[in-house]
Amino acid sequence: MDRWKGRVALVTGASVGIGAAIAKSLVQHGMKVIGCARNVEQIQKLAAECVSSGFSGTLIPYKCDLSVEDDMISMFSWIKVQHQGIDVCINNAGLFSLSNMHSHVNVIALSVCTREAYQSMKERKIDDGHIININSICGHRVVNHADAHFYSASKYAVTALTEGLRQELREAKTHIRATCISPGLVETEFAYRLFSENPEIAVATYTSVKCLQAVDIANSVVYVLSAPPHVQIGDIEITPVEQSM
Repeated sequence: MDRWKGRVALVTGASVGIGAAIAKSLVQHGMKVIGCARNVEQIQKLAAECVSSGFSGTLIPYKCDLSVEDDMISMFSWIKVQHQGIDVCINNAGLFSLSNMHSHVNVIALSVCTREAYQSMKERKIDDGHIININSICGHRVVNHADAHFYSASKYAVTALTEGLRQELREAKTHIRATCISPGLVETEFAYRLFSENPEIAVATYTSVKCLQAVDIANSVVYVLSAPPHVQIGDIEITPVEQSM
């Protein structure tokens, strides 16, 4: 990770769960991390924790609604002015809801951030950047549950978009890499938000197996970024040993 010290990463959905764990880990490894979310107060608390822990990097909170394209464009404009641009983009933000909102964040927000991140790298002639999409095993197999089918569709889209991006980057003869990380069951606030009216379902979900923890996914991100520049890690599926497929 030494080559990433002092360089700029964007982590979307950095206020809680996997995003917060990724942001904290990258700061610990000396990166300058812009963490964005609608709830910027929690990122501010995390930034203070990073300072008190003596981490060599910096976490910079930024308030952004990823369901609004203008918000994302403004964020990248701000990053360009304040930090020249980004070298690593981690599209972590994602939703599972019974509305179509998750499709917007899971697919459109990811696509907009990827487009803007690549332009930022291209403008500054950054040839070793990295775009990492936090996907789901639902992007590789369809869960037999009616409420999950549109979510699975949005995650299959992420799988296709990541491979399409890799192909475009190769055609452009750049060494910028693209990786998809697809976790199984991770113990975060995810199920508690989904089953907010029936929290006992969330509890049952997370006690049914020994779940992954957010730090496990953060460690996967570090592993991907630590690979030598000539190594393309395309896809990682990471699940609890006990989880049934």
